[in-house]
Amino acid sequence: MTKILADTFGYSTFRVGQEIVIEQALAKKDTLVLMPTGGGKSLCYQIPALAQDGLVLVVSPLISLMQDQVEQCRAVGINAGLVNSALTPEQIQAVFGQMHRHELDILFVAPERLLQLNFMERLQELNIGLIAVDEAHCVSHWGHDFRQDYRMLGKVREHLPYVPIMALTATADLATREDITHQLSLDNAFVHLASFDRPNIQYTVASKYKPLDQIVEFIKQRDGSGIIYCNSRKKVDEIATKLNQRGYRCGAYHAGLTTDERAQAQRDFQVDNLELMVATVAFGMGINKSNVRFVIHHDLPRSIEAYYQETGRAGRDGLPAEALLLFAERDAARIQEWIETGEGARTEVELEKFAAMQKFAEAQTCRRQVLLNYFAQYSDTQCGNCDVCLDPPQHFSALEIAQKVLSCVYRMRQQGTANQVVEVLKGRKPAKIIEFGFDKISTFGIGKNKPDEYWFNIINQLVHQGFLRIDITRYGALSLTEAAKDVLRGTFELQLAVPRLTVVSTRKATSAAKNYDKALFAKLKHLRKQLADQQDIPPFVVFSDASLMDMADQLPQTQYDFLQISGVGQVKLEKYGNDFIAAITAHCMA
Repeated sequence: MTKILADTFGYSTFRVGQEIVIEQALAKKDTLVLMPTGGGKSLCYQIPALAQDGLVLVVSPLISLMQDQVEQCRAVGINAGLVNSALTPEQIQAVFGQMHRHELDILFVAPERLLQLNFMERLQELNIGLIAVDEAHCVSHWGHDFRQDYRMLGKVREHLPYVPIMALTATADLATREDITHQLSLDNAFVHLASFDRPNIQYTVASKYKPLDQIVEFIKQRDGSGIIYCNSRKKVDEIATKLNQRGYRCGAYHAGLTTDERAQAQRDFQVDNLELMVATVAFGMGINKSNVRFVIHHDLPRSIEAYYQETGRAGRDGLPAEALLLFAERDAARIQEWIETGEGARTEVELEKFAAMQKFAEAQTCRRQVLLNYFAQYSDTQCGNCDVCLDPPQHFSALEIAQKVLSCVYRMRQQGTANQVVEVLKGRKPAKIIEFGFDKISTFGIGKNKPDEYWFNIINQLVHQGFLRIDITRYGALSLTEAAKDVLRGTFELQLAVPRLTVVSTRKATSAAKNYDKALFAKLKHLRKQLADQQDIPPFVVFSDASLMDMADQLPQTQYDFLQISGVGQVKLEKYGNDFIAAITAHCMA
């Protein structure tokens, strides 16, 4: 195992949990593996594929994800193939021929294909060493990404009763874990529950007031690839268009595009032709790009599992990364209404999950503690790498400020949205304000001395604390609650958090990054892109950013030294060693 790890994958030590999971699989035992995104789950079935006789079957939910996995396997010398609906009958027959000739180490397959009777009969003629169910939370009715085809995978055990099953996922709460075990008949399975913590990701939540401007301000201060998630196709197209107009290389991805358009957008992002991708959650599990440096949520996700998985697209290489969530109470109220229109037990589950997501966004305590506690990994230690830890909320006596807002809502006859209330407080006169006569009320212009984002933040806090309510049935109009009367009368002392008007600086988090030659790193990235384009593969398949940083730090100029770089095995040394060693040597001699 250790020799394969070093020679094939270029690593000197296993990550926590990998070795014991691999040992269990080689001993023909069922396993349930919970590791965070980027935690090294794929190695848990790749090494058994090389260390034992027998084909390893990997059940994967998306065609694009399978293609990426096959490319990465082949890059390190693993004979991998795939069978899915995108292949022609002739291509599928060719893969079947490889299976029967024992030419494959790993076969990636979609669940619906695996469950076809003729395919299962074909497998019964072969030596199958392991069945790995990737993204196993899709099995569970309680999971955030439930798939009916996955639910049926328990039937595999009836046809291949002696083949061990390995279920792998990064996102599963207690109920989902129990359901995975039950549905796949993993009653006596070895369970590895790794930490859900991704310490390299900095979590930040900011009040949403002018989202496009906030997004632009954020990304212009940062390098590298990023993903921006939105809840609607219309919003995806709008933001992608505006970012392209501002000079960013930006793609769009949602279910309203054709299959070819989605595939091209994803490929352009994978191979670094695009630096940004604006997407709905349709751009999900297929993203296997290791060097995404940030994920922005324009809208509130519907569950902590979804948020955790989507933010987990950032920093898969272990280097510092960021997750920014733009939060507005109006968005939350609208999403809750959408969920409530559903029927059955699933609706109740989704409402509970969304309530937990809302609490995360509203939290005044360490974000990472909230995340980890949700997954039953209880922590009483603050992380020091989220907005609450880096810039703890300060409180102030807010009675007068709150009275200004509540009085404004009242004098606008409780007909104004948060945007309109801010317009009145600032003393602006767009058409709607004049039409309703709001420019004539006594609160018009009383908030001129504070920026828009200040008032949006105060309004959100007053909603959180139950003094204001957002009425979705009246297009998001703000209305007063009974509790607001006491504030307006001034009968008690009100404390609010001092609004944060900028996204917290991340310099503390990034200071831990390796000290390396930045000029050489840039040259190596350019070389990597050239080699990747020649082979039509994503650059990170050649080497990860972490490997390039290691090269720019260690400056290897011999094959022996190059093998000491993290992520360099024998196959990659043979494929790329001479090119990179030559570039490093030339740089050192310049």
